[in-house]
Amino acid sequence: MSPDPSNPLTVQSDRTLLLETMHPRYVEARDALVRFAELVMSPGFTHTYRTTPLSLWNAAAAGHTAEEIIGVLEEFSKYPIPENILIEIREDISRYGRLKLEIDEEEGALRLTSTDPILLTEIESLETVEAHLIRRIDDHTLLVRASARGHIKQALIKIGYPVEDLAGYTDGAALEINLRETTSLGHSFALRQYQQEAADIFHAAGTVRGGSGVIVLPCGAGKTIIGMGVMSRLQMQTLVLTTNITALRQWRDELLDKTDLTEDLIGEYSGEQKDIRPVTLTTYQILTHRRRREEDFIHLGLFNAQNWGLVIYDEVHLLPAPVFRAVAEIQARRRLGLTATLVREDEKEDDVFSLIGPKRYDVPWKELEQQGWIAEAECTEIRVPLVSDLRMTYATADAKAKFRIASENPRKLEVVDRLLQAHQCDHTLVIGQYLDQLEVIRERTGAPIITGKTPSRERGDLYGAFKRGEIRVLIVSKVANFAVDLPDANVAIQVSGTFGSRQEEAQRLGRILRPKSDGKQAHFYSVVTRDTRDLDFAQRRQRFLTEQGYRYTIQIESDEAVEAGASPRTDR
Repeated sequence: MSPDPSNPLTVQSDRTLLLETMHPRYVEARDALVRFAELVMSPGFTHTYRTTPLSLWNAAAAGHTAEEIIGVLEEFSKYPIPENILIEIREDISRYGRLKLEIDEEEGALRLTSTDPILLTEIESLETVEAHLIRRIDDHTLLVRASARGHIKQALIKIGYPVEDLAGYTDGAALEINLRETTSLGHSFALRQYQQEAADIFHAAGTVRGGSGVIVLPCGAGKTIIGMGVMSRLQMQTLVLTTNITALRQWRDELLDKTDLTEDLIGEYSGEQKDIRPVTLTTYQILTHRRRREEDFIHLGLFNAQNWGLVIYDEVHLLPAPVFRAVAEIQARRRLGLTATLVREDEKEDDVFSLIGPKRYDVPWKELEQQGWIAEAECTEIRVPLVSDLRMTYATADAKAKFRIASENPRKLEVVDRLLQAHQCDHTLVIGQYLDQLEVIRERTGAPIITGKTPSRERGDLYGAFKRGEIRVLIVSKVANFAVDLPDANVAIQVSGTFGSRQEEAQRLGRILRPKSDGKQAHFYSVVTRDTRDLDFAQRRQRFLTEQGYRYTIQIESDEAVEAGASPRTDR
């Protein structure tokens, strides 16, 4: 296919891809690129993507070929694709599956195989691999200790060779679990088409090509239901890891509502109770608990407390680094990761790939929005000036203090007041990072607040009152970033965030994406301080939403406009 100067894409020799956002084919090109490239920057009229080995390995694991990816670049490119890019794409894609792990039942071990004997010789000499090897069988096969399955995959992805794991799984203890056709509340229930597809692709008809990997879908798209769909296919005892006690109990409620599991079959393993049942729900927090820093994590034994046939990692992008060690030891158990984003702030995406599995399924957020499965969202960034009294303090502060000063800018309070007035008939969440700032908002508005110190029962009561419409405004700290089911929330006002966390931005938007019974549009506001580090980090957080197809309307407020209450200047 010949390049066309009227196309929207420029492919550069450094692996970056420049996409023109005002081009008529922008949406089509963006949806094709996100299958195999990562968004790097999204300023103005040109968005920058980059192909990385990991993005291409995830594409390969999902069934995309090098020629298919090159075909996409050729279809949208203005100019001829640099020759080195063609070579690198083919080389990276070819690395996935060049090494395979398979079971050797006679030896009670694993076979690491490759058609390239020189590659196996290179691997055999690596210190990180040597301790896990038993012996060389022939030019194409190394015998590996079964207990080293996770460790060797971790070691090999670090040198650029992701292993295709075909060693299969140990069947866990049997558990009959069926999805209801009618929920316990009397509503008809069935998996949506994309939920069915995701569960089917993960299960892979029970073959060794399924059984591990990550499903990527937006908040509100029903990832929990996909997990239940997988459970019903496997019919095995299941361990579910969640982000917090609220998420744990939402899982329990969903299981009781939409499956035929009874309460006596579902156990809670938390700081409040330690019940191990055929389906056990726990939190990352309890698994990483230890009495003293130098001691071991006392609850990691839960991974082996039952003969689990499936381990589900909810919000897998938050899987704590200490848990990776335990995950590496249980590679013979099926593993399902659920997340809205593969982005990790600690850059351990390759550990998720090698230990949980590659990305198996995703759907662009805007596609689900167009189909009506998640709410249509309008994103607005409101930029306000820093108050005069703090400008000198900000100028002389260190980098960390600068961010907090800008984040807690009192000018933001006036914007919050105005937004709450404009949305007084809506269900609004005010979300922030700093408790002092949230307390000030509580005092100004009289709205209740939920923080990490709020007892579980009180949180439940407040969430319940919000769902019933008894509370119209709820102030929440970052404790509510994850797995809070508030289906009627349709407005979120973000006053401060965790530096440039894209995963946090995704989760906060996700709080308002569940479809509304009255069809209302969702509104996501981010209030930031102009000309400060607050704005710098806000632009980084936006990158994820841009990748999903959302555009921000930017409102810029001058000192005079804020003081006079005038309408702000709006840019797009």
